[in-house]
Amino acid sequence: MALPVVSISSMKKKNKPSAVLTLSSAGLLIGGGMIAAYWLFAQGQIFSRELPIGANIIPQDALFAVSLTTDPGQWQKLREFGTKETQAELDKNLVQWRDRLLTNNGYDFQKDISPWVGKQVTIAIVAPQASKEAPKSLTSNENTASKQQSLVIVLPIADQQKAQKILAQPKSLKQGKWVDRTYEGIAIKEANSPYGENFSAALIDRRFLVITDNPKTTERVIQAYKNRTSLANSAGFAENVSKITSSQQPFAQFYINVPDSAKIAAASGNRHLPAQVLTQLQNNQGLAGTVTLESQGIRIKGISWLNPNSRRVLAVENTAARMQNRVPSETLMMVSGVNLQRVWTEYVATSQGNPLAPIAPEQLQKGVKSLTNLDLERDLLSWMDGEFSVAVIPNNPTSWADNFRASLLFMVETSDRPRAEGAFKQLDEVMKNQYQFQIQQTIVAGKPVVNWIGPLGTLTATHGWLDGNVAFLSVGAPIADKIIPRPKNPLAASPVFQKTVPLGLTATNSQFFLDLEHAAKNFPLPALLPNQQALIAATNSIGMATAVKDSHSNRYEIFLELKKGDRVAPLPSPTFNSTSFATPPSLENHH
Repeated sequence: MALPVVSISSMKKKNKPSAVLTLSSAGLLIGGGMIAAYWLFAQGQIFSRELPIGANIIPQDALFAVSLTTDPGQWQKLREFGTKETQAELDKNLVQWRDRLLTNNGYDFQKDISPWVGKQVTIAIVAPQASKEAPKSLTSNENTASKQQSLVIVLPIADQQKAQKILAQPKSLKQGKWVDRTYEGIAIKEANSPYGENFSAALIDRRFLVITDNPKTTERVIQAYKNRTSLANSAGFAENVSKITSSQQPFAQFYINVPDSAKIAAASGNRHLPAQVLTQLQNNQGLAGTVTLESQGIRIKGISWLNPNSRRVLAVENTAARMQNRVPSETLMMVSGVNLQRVWTEYVATSQGNPLAPIAPEQLQKGVKSLTNLDLERDLLSWMDGEFSVAVIPNNPTSWADNFRASLLFMVETSDRPRAEGAFKQLDEVMKNQYQFQIQQTIVAGKPVVNWIGPLGTLTATHGWLDGNVAFLSVGAPIADKIIPRPKNPLAASPVFQKTVPLGLTATNSQFFLDLEHAAKNFPLPALLPNQQALIAATNSIGMATAVKDSHSNRYEIFLELKKGDRVAPLPSPTFNSTSFATPPSLENHH
């Protein structure tokens, strides 16, 4: 069967994004994977329905891959989320990419592509192939890595008869000419553009039309398919991706190659990852996820897995299930986890000396020592081996004299209460002698607590014990009476928490909750993302849960509860110019 190439000669090359991936930021990895998938579209031998389309074709050293649905109903549903501002921005980007990929080349998706294409299309970024020459150091290859990354697009053919009928008369290039050649028995059609863009395409197995922006990448794709060196055959890929599939057709599926992405990140920019960080990241193999659209927002299910030969193994500690019952329903933010000692050890392993770490471990250690005269690891973390949480609880001001609008609450369960009590006594002495705070012992609901009263008479902090050897320290507004005794209306029972925090993972290693709508109205939030205010305005709340699946894999689930506007109008119809499109020779598959 003869099929032609869809011309994409007008698409401009762009630098492909890559992120520094650390062991301690698994949640951000999944968010980053989703953002990368959105950015790519909005900026511009093994077959399984559980695997992303093209997994048996894309080379296994691909840095990133995302499969996107071709269902117009799902894209319409996505466009209905958010505010008018975010909806308009998404629509603008969708139109720009539709015009770049299709309209400018004489194609209309509904007429020319939709009748024959499958349920998903896949976009992947492939790293430059390792040179056979003597390897160069990472630092000497800064710009080369990003410039040589290639784009691969996989279009599955669901209806061969319609494909043959519609594409029997393809459009010609507006610039340059088509060149035909054969590689490994498969016909390749290349577009040599006067602007230096050399796109090529091949029909593989009569089922996939593969388009790349580099002829060498097309050859690598064919090799990956024939030699079974594709994503589907890479270590742990098929096994782990199958763990996050669902009966519902996903809007997107994504994959991030952790160690190779780290290498690319280390070779770009002015801040390099130290050797010890790269070594740690080699223990990680991949991160994959699915994105589904629900009535009230977007759900992301992900999994990360270690290299099968990794010396590092994961501790299965999924006991983060009680802290949300110890804070009141009005809590604005809460993050909980298990074994702060272990969390710190893993963070140090990938962050010490790392210029891209959010907080340098050595600086935090020095800061704690300078402020409290306590050793962070010996005096504090040594007894923090149970469940822990950090929460932001708003204050209900009763007069203008109230000094704080909220309290930052830290709670931790310990198996060594005497050691913990000794640490708190040391802290009391430091606050009294070094900062001239008054140390006041009092009773709240029958339990003893200690208040730190500032030099001006302001209650600044409170610490004490809850049931079950759980220590707490609150800084800011006085909220001890909201957690002692246990609140009758805890956060766990609040509708917004139950709606947002994923319930699919019953036993969790960590949980995260943020009532973004109310937090943004009452407190300034740090600027972390471009167009952050617009994104905040479109989001009600964010929830996340993680679980250690086994010694080599982690599960993640995120839910973004989004605002929903009125039913949006259809995208404007494409406008074709008067350029004539001749018919080049058809593309034959000779394998």
